[in-house]
Amino acid sequence: MPPFVELRGLEYSYPLDGGGQVAALRGIDLTIERGEFIAIVGPNGSGKSTLVRHLNGLLLPTTGQVRVDGLLTSDPHNLWAIRQRVGMVFQNPDNQIVASTVEEDVAFGPENAALPPDEIRRRVDEALATVGLTEYRTRPPQMLSGGQRQLLAIAGALATRPACIVFDEPASMLDPANRRQVLDTIRRLNAEELTIVLITQAMEEATAARRVLVMHEGRVAMDDPPVQVFEHGNQLRDWGLDLPTAVEIAHHLRERGWRLPQGLLTVEQLARALC
Repeated sequence: MPPFVELRGLEYSYPLDGGGQVAALRGIDLTIERGEFIAIVGPNGSGKSTLVRHLNGLLLPTTGQVRVDGLLTSDPHNLWAIRQRVGMVFQNPDNQIVASTVEEDVAFGPENAALPPDEIRRRVDEALATVGLTEYRTRPPQMLSGGQRQLLAIAGALATRPACIVFDEPASMLDPANRRQVLDTIRRLNAEELTIVLITQAMEEATAARRVLVMHEGRVAMDDPPVQVFEHGNQLRDWGLDLPTAVEIAHHLRERGWRLPQGLLTVEQLARALC
């Protein structure tokens, strides 16, 4: 079976106001399989958001090709089908909320797809149940907490029944409790075989992924499981990236003679190893 997403020789340049262009992506080859959980990290300006906006045709390559489920994004006839397959949830949920009640907002996508009313109601019910917002269905979105509004944005994406959801720093504006709720929802969706692509600046969030892509100056500088990526601590620090807290602590303890196993990524794993 071909990969769900395939990028070949992808390059993208933004036009400058005074003429000319600035390169944002440089020669990227990448595949994403169905059901994968990929985290994308990198310093500001490294091309993370530019990259994921190519996955559903929000941006089109300057050079190269992007295929989603076999469909070329550069063919305008494919864009509707591609955007049904790949949903997006952005950093600020308020940029995606368009209706006056929770259930009306979730219904927006299916209604625009001209689905029958019974099917719309079914999808709204399922999406709200998945993110735990059923009891809030008649509330105005502005009455929800920041975390609940982000869950509402996720429910809106789910109601279109995508095969993949791209999350662009969905928890960066949230407090720790709401951040945990959103990330637990993302993990659960991936466990149900939804393909997840997560941009994050928080390395602890990246430890949940199966693959971590490190972007640097418009290129994919690393593409490996989290354990292997975080072995390159010095290189990551040179690029302005932190290590997960547990990885950093384990490194310092080993320097002081503690015998700890490799591959400790979370505080829970580190605590068990110490005990």
